[in-house]
Amino acid sequence: MDLTDRRIVELLSRNARRSNVELARELGVSEGTVRKRIDRLVSSGAVKVVGLVDPQAAGYPTRVLICVSVETSCLSEVGELFVSMPEVVNVYWTTGEFDYVVDAVFHSDQELQPFLADRLGQVPGVRQSQVAHVLRQAKQCSEWTVPEGTVASLLVVDDDPDFCETTRMVLESAGHRVVCAASGDQALAAMIARPPDLVIMDVMMEGVLDGWDASWRIRANPMLRHTPILVVSSITATDYVSMIPTDDDALIDNFLSKPVAPDKLLAEVSRLLGSS
Repeated sequence: MDLTDRRIVELLSRNARRSNVELARELGVSEGTVRKRIDRLVSSGAVKVVGLVDPQAAGYPTRVLICVSVETSCLSEVGELFVSMPEVVNVYWTTGEFDYVVDAVFHSDQELQPFLADRLGQVPGVRQSQVAHVLRQAKQCSEWTVPEGTVASLLVVDDDPDFCETTRMVLESAGHRVVCAASGDQALAAMIARPPDLVIMDVMMEGVLDGWDASWRIRANPMLRHTPILVVSSITATDYVSMIPTDDDALIDNFLSKPVAPDKLLAEVSRLLGSS
């Protein structure tokens, strides 16, 4: 999948009922391009267009994950039996202590109890099981998107939403993927969740030197310390410029003063990505 494919899939995952014309308008391509790409993705099996049932909304609020250990000689038969059970949503054949992880839904805990005792407990070959209640599903398969691959992922850190949006448009026009954060704390959290290839950092946000302090924390993190940091700030036009330490030459990779022309920003981003 290239960047356009991934963006089509991402938009459809949010609302699969959007028309090809709407998708084309948002992506800046023709309707025919969107239609052909969706046809190719579906025919190759990379994307499936299906209707997903929300068990909780359908009246099945009790959801459990059942880890099951099975006799080796019975693995196939037990797996087929799990698949045939109407309460079972997903069946995973796994390595490790347990052979299967069974995802199942029920109307209530009262319905779950006889399932465990009278049905699962009577399956030939089942040696051991452990049950975990699902309290909340934070992410589901339909929300997963293909990782960026060779597309550079950039983090823009600035508390000015207009700057973030303008910069995002400029960077995405050059084929980059962009995530925005409004403070140093948000930047660190975003980087830990998904390490970027480059950070574009403002200085004055929650504090006068918020971006500078965040840069120190990035360099102190073994997983993030080699991430290029491009500071883009208007602090040089203020009285606060004297607060920037003069002995931090190795902290950031370059400094650009706002406003920055789009071509100059893209050139510097390209240079830093090429040298990282």
